[in-house]
Amino acid sequence: MSRDINNKFWDEELETLPREELEKRQLEDLKEIVKFAYENAPYYKRSFDEAGVKPEDIKTLKDIQKFPFINKKTQRDTQGVGSFLGELAAVPEEDVVFISTSSGSTGVPTMSPFTKKDFDEFQDTESRWFWQIGMRPNDRYVHALNFSLYVGGPDVIGAQNLGALCIWGGTLPSERLLFVLKTYQPTVIWTSPSYAWQLGEKALKSGIDPKKDLNIKKIIVAGELGGSIDATRKAIEDIWGAEVYDFYGLSDIFGACAAMCEAKDGLHIAENHILVETIDIHTGEILEPGQVGELVFTTLRKHARPLIRFRTGDIGRIDNTKCSCGRTHGRIHILGRKDDMFIVSAVNVFPSDIEAVIREQDGITGEYLIRIFERDFTNKYAVEIEKNADNPKSDDEVAAEVTAALKARIGVKPARVVVHPDGGLDTRSEHKSRRVIDERTLDYSI
Repeated sequence: MSRDINNKFWDEELETLPREELEKRQLEDLKEIVKFAYENAPYYKRSFDEAGVKPEDIKTLKDIQKFPFINKKTQRDTQGVGSFLGELAAVPEEDVVFISTSSGSTGVPTMSPFTKKDFDEFQDTESRWFWQIGMRPNDRYVHALNFSLYVGGPDVIGAQNLGALCIWGGTLPSERLLFVLKTYQPTVIWTSPSYAWQLGEKALKSGIDPKKDLNIKKIIVAGELGGSIDATRKAIEDIWGAEVYDFYGLSDIFGACAAMCEAKDGLHIAENHILVETIDIHTGEILEPGQVGELVFTTLRKHARPLIRFRTGDIGRIDNTKCSCGRTHGRIHILGRKDDMFIVSAVNVFPSDIEAVIREQDGITGEYLIRIFERDFTNKYAVEIEKNADNPKSDDEVAAEVTAALKARIGVKPARVVVHPDGGLDTRSEHKSRRVIDERTLDYSI
């Protein structure tokens, strides 16, 4: 199928469906997938029966609220039970053509299986996101994501299906990746926000000016919150002279489930594949669209392992109003992970709040480390930063400025700000950077 490269939509009919028609299609798919899960996945048959609900109870989209939640623990507890794929799987192993696994950062790694149809629809969605940010067949694209069991690895196929020239970079060392960027002059790259920023810094230090010596026009970032933090996105854009777009994915579902458009006002989520709810993190109460809570996803078309009311652990909100770009699929705004949020003096603090402040400060590198600890049975936090080598101010002056900025933005100041020289923090990583160290010994589960 040939496409008009001047049309900003990959699938204009789908992407601009009136809300009423989009929700009508969602309801049809929801009825089918709940019935399929009940009839084919042992866990859903058992849990629905225990909850006293049946697939026939789905009459409207809101009826999904009658059904029980699942979460990562559900996946871990059912994985490998009864079969290799486990009790959440709804197809036999011979129907599965691909599996990815989670990183295991919050427990035992969990697998995510795909049928051929699941995988093809996954890649069509990736093509849609690539097209949405302006990638076209004449682009050269470097996929600088991990290919080792990571669900984002195969997303490169979506770029190939679009027609772009694809370079399967993977997790190359920085020096080798910069060689690729300089030699092949690609126009688009995808990596993590922290690594995009660090790679630009390394390029400058090695005598390469990303704006003049390289040809990157667009940078896709994912895996961390930085791409949706204005200050971080601007810092990356300033180094590269390129547009930065944030993508959001879950190993539990597929690569990128949501992506920015040119408006950069949240990330359009593939609502033809995912039904989104928002709930209170403490009570599980359903919140109205626009309210901040934990995002709950129900997969509408993934048959290998349907996820019915999966608690993502991500805190955010969804905006279902029509975007200025013309797309009608809702936009999610992610604030952080429920696991990462901590409370200081009755204020909810996300690491993303702190990052936004650090990236805006002059005279520091933008690298940071957060330590959460206890003092007198209350939560405290400290921030470690790096001072630019040419910053004439004393460490105490820099610490005082950062403390004041954090107090003004977040509402609670850090117990201390530790200032290191440029390069003094061990936070730089080829992929996700570890920026939060929790030193508390009491249980602060929220």
